[in-house]
Amino acid sequence: MTLSIVAIVIACFFAMNIGASGTAAAMGPAYGSGAIPKKRVAMLLVGAFAFLGALSGGEVVRTIGSGIIPTSIVDVEVVIIILAAACLSLFIANLLGIPLSTSEVVVGAIVGAGIAYQSLFFNSLFVIVSFWVIVPIVAFLLAFVFGHLVKRLEKKHPMLNGKGKWRKPLTILLIVSACMEAFAAGMNNVANAVGPLVGAGLIDIHIGIIMGGFFVALGAILLGGRVLETNGKRITKLSLLQGSTVSITGGSLVITASVFGLPVPLTQVTTSAIIGIGTVDGGFRLWQKSILKQIVKVWIVSPLFSLVLSYGFILLFKEGDYYSLAVLLSALIATAGAYSLYRTVRQNRRTTYDDGAGI
Repeated sequence: MTLSIVAIVIACFFAMNIGASGTAAAMGPAYGSGAIPKKRVAMLLVGAFAFLGALSGGEVVRTIGSGIIPTSIVDVEVVIIILAAACLSLFIANLLGIPLSTSEVVVGAIVGAGIAYQSLFFNSLFVIVSFWVIVPIVAFLLAFVFGHLVKRLEKKHPMLNGKGKWRKPLTILLIVSACMEAFAAGMNNVANAVGPLVGAGLIDIHIGIIMGGFFVALGAILLGGRVLETNGKRITKLSLLQGSTVSITGGSLVITASVFGLPVPLTQVTTSAIIGIGTVDGGFRLWQKSILKQIVKVWIVSPLFSLVLSYGFILLFKEGDYYSLAVLLSALIATAGAYSLYRTVRQNRRTTYDDGAGI
């Protein structure tokens, strides 16, 4: 009973961090374009619509709960390990202010548990990972194409830039589309917190959806500020019509995936759409921004980090396999050391080049 309570508490904390991360994805365009100038209002809106979306997220909950690893290996301890590994990864990213895919960290943690028990549904996992790549690419391409259309329209009809009498309807359009994307965030992402609980039979799916939706909304309101600032202001500046294009593109793709029970990286989808729009205006110079490089690094590392954490926790707390755990930790330390050395050498070379250029 005590362990069940611990698992539920961790799931609720994880849901709050999901809400914080989802805030950036859903309301970043609206906040960045100035349609919602106050950060607090943006967070309240995403919280309300994420909760409504969570009520429709049953299919994704079933996928997370039983579609990746068999329920026979999922007990209370494994659920705690999965949620702890995923939650820790997401919490660190939120502290850094980086929009992170909650789908990736929780699936990575589940896969880590599956590897530890040598039991994975590889076909389902392949489909999920494939859509992690496909959907953001589709979002980028759609936003890039629609971005050119928006640019032509704004050039031909300057009032569409959000000035004069057109500003109010364009602002309303962007806010509505952002709320739709917040709905998509709740629909797809609440499963990441409560799916393992449902898979282990700790709670009923309907209770899990309501509970998860509430804490996702609470996290958006209380913890979403820094990530909202990253997605809304630090990647690229958006007009009202451009922001609507991003939100409609991302929201539509994620809702479609959710209907089929596919957990997809909402944050990646939206950020890819923002990059697509930004590429239309600024060309591929936008890709040189340090924040984009940092986000890509976190996207790549996050599922691997949560996978290793989950696998290591199971070795430590469930299997008592200290030898394998020591080997794993040694490999991680060696990898981190090699990467640190690489960055130091690269920085020294850059400094030497800059000094030489200055001479």
